[in-house]
Amino acid sequence: MLRSGYAKSMVAWETALTTRDTNRIIRPLEWGSNWLADFSVPNREASADSCPGMVQTSAHIARHSATFFDYATPTDFRIEHLHPQLYPTNVRPETLAQDALWKQRAQTGKSQPVPFLRFSSPSPSGFPENDLVNARWFPASEAQQQKFRRLGKPPQAMIVLPQWNADAFSHNALCRIFNQFGISCLRLSKPYHDTRRPAELERSDYAMSSNIGRTIAACRQAVVDIRSSLDWLETQGYRQFGILGTSLGSCYAFIAAAHDPRLQVCAFNHASTSFGDVVWTGQSTRHVRAAFEQAGLTQDDVRQLFHAISPIAYMERFARAQGRRSLVVHARYDLTFIEQYSLDVLKNFDQYGVDYVSRVLPCGHYTTGETPYKYIDAWYLSSFIHSAFKQLARQPLASPNQVQIA
Repeated sequence: MLRSGYAKSMVAWETALTTRDTNRIIRPLEWGSNWLADFSVPNREASADSCPGMVQTSAHIARHSATFFDYATPTDFRIEHLHPQLYPTNVRPETLAQDALWKQRAQTGKSQPVPFLRFSSPSPSGFPENDLVNARWFPASEAQQQKFRRLGKPPQAMIVLPQWNADAFSHNALCRIFNQFGISCLRLSKPYHDTRRPAELERSDYAMSSNIGRTIAACRQAVVDIRSSLDWLETQGYRQFGILGTSLGSCYAFIAAAHDPRLQVCAFNHASTSFGDVVWTGQSTRHVRAAFEQAGLTQDDVRQLFHAISPIAYMERFARAQGRRSLVVHARYDLTFIEQYSLDVLKNFDQYGVDYVSRVLPCGHYTTGETPYKYIDAWYLSSFIHSAFKQLARQPLASPNQVQIA
């Protein structure tokens, strides 16, 4: 009875959190083949702007993903010192007040500029704001780095990607925790998020929406931005790398790791096998599902349309990297990443022999960010990151020829 009562209260709390934002928009279905025009499908049997045509495109991308997620290293990396801003995605009074406060602090000099890595995305979208990659830089202190160098620890760094519609402060605290382990962090703004969000948007809708092609292209951009960030970290002397992604960030992180074995420590904070299944069954994507239903699509259609950006498509590729350690955190009462799909990740990891740790939160997707669950989650993530990087430091550094995945 206690468990039943707790489950009911958790579902009610989770539902309240996923329905409190009033600015979710049902946008009409768009096939968006123009967003993938540079990746042609030979012998296409159906129009690109149709369900069969886009399913063919998605399957073709998954088969040729090494080419799709390939990129040219940017040549304009630079560090810019900027005043931190919130960039909220909701219009709740308390959030808007916090946003106004940070703007005022910047204008009056009460906030200090902080370093951001910036560069041109190798996979441009045509939105100038979005195509300027932005990553807040949290270098470990010089004292910490010297301490670990004396212990023979190679320079280590992580890339951190928050959830869909995250504001610009989300996950900054985790970066500071990792700094205490001597690990430097780049907190990457995902495509169409915070400072990369086009002025026409209140939310980060273009990262994931009922425009199929644009959603796939946003994932492509995120993956090549992650890999480009690794290139910059290498120029700064870092030699061992990890990645942490939450929710949508977890999907991006997984696909990046599947295509870049430099990522040897991986933390997936809420994970699922199929992008389309999450869109169809998740509470926070009901407005996207509504557009698909209005167009007559089914869950199976949506699953196939988004196959190219689903972790299930790259499980075998992910498992090829030697010495990689992974963490999968999922929530028992998750109404956004339904638990059965998270358990499918674990089943696939078992099938492919992936070295992983599983942790379960006694809450839901959105309640992960609430007390006390955010502290439990932070403990799971930080203890794993500390242990995994400590173990990684004992391994010999791989040569460039040893970290290639065809």
